Amino acid sequence: MKQAQLEQLLGQMTRKEKIEQLQQVTGDFFSEEQTEATGPLSGNNLTSEDLIDVGSALSLSGAKAAKKAQKEYLEKNRLGIPLLLMADIVHGYRTIFPIPLGLAASWNPELVEKTASVAAEESSVSGIHITFSPMVDLVRDPRWGRVLESTGEDPYLNKVYAKSMVEGYQGKKENALQQYGSIAACVKHFAAYGAPEGGREYNTVNMSERELRENYLPSYKAAVDAGSKLVMTSFNTVDGIPASVNKYLNRKILREEWAFDGVLISDWAAMKEAIHHGVAATEKEVAKLSIEAGVDIEMMTFCYHNELEKLIESGEVSESLLDEAVLRILTLKNELGLFENPDRFTDETLEADKVFSKEFQDIAQIAAEEAIVLLENKESVLPISENENVLFVGSHVDSSNILGTWSWKGDPTETKSVADILQSDYQNANTRILPIASAFDVTQEELETALKLAEKADKVVILTGETPDMSGEASSRSDIRLPKAQRDLIEKMTKVNAKTIAVLFNGRPLDVTGVSQQVQGLVEAWFPGTSGAKAILNILYGNKVPQGKLTMSFPRNVGQVPVYYNHFNTGRPIDENDLENKYVSKYLDVENTPLYPFGYGLSYTKFDYRGFKLVKSSDNQLKAQVTVKNTGKVAGNETVQWYVRDKVGEVVRPLKELKGFDRIFLEKGEEKVVTHEFSVEELGYVHSDLSQRYDQGEFVLMVGSNSAEVLEQNFTI
Repeated sequence: MKQAQLEQLLGQMTRKEKIEQLQQVTGDFFSEEQTEATGPLSGNNLTSEDLIDVGSALSLSGAKAAKKAQKEYLEKNRLGIPLLLMADIVHGYRTIFPIPLGLAASWNPELVEKTASVAAEESSVSGIHITFSPMVDLVRDPRWGRVLESTGEDPYLNKVYAKSMVEGYQGKKENALQQYGSIAACVKHFAAYGAPEGGREYNTVNMSERELRENYLPSYKAAVDAGSKLVMTSFNTVDGIPASVNKYLNRKILREEWAFDGVLISDWAAMKEAIHHGVAATEKEVAKLSIEAGVDIEMMTFCYHNELEKLIESGEVSESLLDEAVLRILTLKNELGLFENPDRFTDETLEADKVFSKEFQDIAQIAAEEAIVLLENKESVLPISENENVLFVGSHVDSSNILGTWSWKGDPTETKSVADILQSDYQNANTRILPIASAFDVTQEELETALKLAEKADKVVILTGETPDMSGEASSRSDIRLPKAQRDLIEKMTKVNAKTIAVLFNGRPLDVTGVSQQVQGLVEAWFPGTSGAKAILNILYGNKVPQGKLTMSFPRNVGQVPVYYNHFNTGRPIDENDLENKYVSKYLDVENTPLYPFGYGLSYTKFDYRGFKLVKSSDNQLKAQVTVKNTGKVAGNETVQWYVRDKVGEVVRPLKELKGFDRIFLEKGEEKVVTHEFSVEELGYVHSDLSQRYDQGEFVLMVGSNSAEVLEQNFTI
């Protein structure tokens, strides 16, 4: 349908029909059982007649159900405008990949793009048109539960992954949404949702506009620049104004500065929460503020439905604001091809063939293997040899509930546990399996059995961590250690067997300082998804060499939080030659540095960096080289990380900032010259007048295996 036809269609719509296009409800509103007196319609001032024109629904899927709902909807809709179906496809549809924080640890944008593409194909054949993903919120506080959905603490890396995920969902070709297997992306949460005070969910966000623009907005813009068709507002305030009614944020920055012409949707009930925030007293005020701020779709509250027509009739709101919102929604439906084919790619045969296919499960296994981060490997306790007598023990040994939250269609009953894989794939290995029933309580009988078996074992593997409901939305924690029962188990086990390895299942950086001191091996597995158990055992037994690198720092204790690598120097930095000086910026009881820094991750081999030099420096371009050699005993992948420091800026600059990375593979004994080029423009930052530019002067270029271990070269622009 051409633009003129869409505008003509808009002209045929009644005001009521237009307003209902702005309403989003859940899929159960379309169930056969519910009526105005019962079910979701009751209590919402919404009738079955209103549903004829509602523009979108969320969490309705399955090819058969989606086709049925669309057919019945179109039979009643006067103008034949199709229904949009949306859902939270965050790290997979039914084939579940590692949580996004884990995917980010792969430092493999192409792989992350592939996982989004698989998720898009599975969900599109199952009836979904739009995913509420990617979440690109920058996060520096692991107490916040939704760090699970983020890609970490670095603005540069978040931008890279934002682009990868959008292109994975939507495709890269012209008219990509017309291509099989694509769905529209909705980047969230706009803006700065990842910076709540105290790490507490839905809490206040307070920062300068310069900080907002420098560190938090770039990832959203990268998603918009990659073509994301939707943006979702966040729950929090931005400069004292809730995001969903924030005209400066949504119209000035998003619409005018970034030229975003797609659909802006509220998060669940976020519009009406302006009343709780205290910037609106009534639904009428919410509706007025939200439409003026440019919110096109209201999710699961009914302020537009209840109040917008009266606001237009009274002249308090211009009907042109309603028309532009509806036209954006109609344009999105047209870009998805729904007017010509309301079922789009929804297909029960393809659904049966593609969803949870072996091909996609194999990709999930690769993703899980690349996401795993080796944190400790004292005395080369890993990898395990199959002839070693190994005890596998812990609350996660026989648990298949390892998908993590936002795995909506993921099914733990069809997910294999570590015990399952040991019994099917490691029958020749000398293993004992001892599940612990609860993550929060180890019985005396379980403990005594575990200790007896541990004494006789060559090595012990304790599979431990958070339960899935301990991370994710509404799962903020002030104590980010392992549950006490698990800490006590680890302490007791390491006393009877020093060769103990802990494998962590979790959705956030944890305080594992005590654990790291007690165990010889420490493996970060995250919530690894559908094929995670097999991936973990491949790493433990050396069938795969670990290569993951953290994208968020692990604190030494929660009192350090937020602790992140790209921090300022302060006016009184620690002097390494005068550590006894009290009057500097430090703690009395813990180091300033994290336990495990951004970019950190061990391998079963060693990589030596030498010969770092600048080979070209001009007004517009920098070119640097470093030689990396695999000095270990096995082949492996390494992520070469490039950082920059602006030594004197117009405003204070971080001690280092990631500016690029290169993934390389080296055979045992092989060395490679890694060359990286930078544009001088990449050295720019947001100045005090909010302009983006770089300073002339002295800089430091750094390269290394992680943010804490780098070689340095000075250069001048």
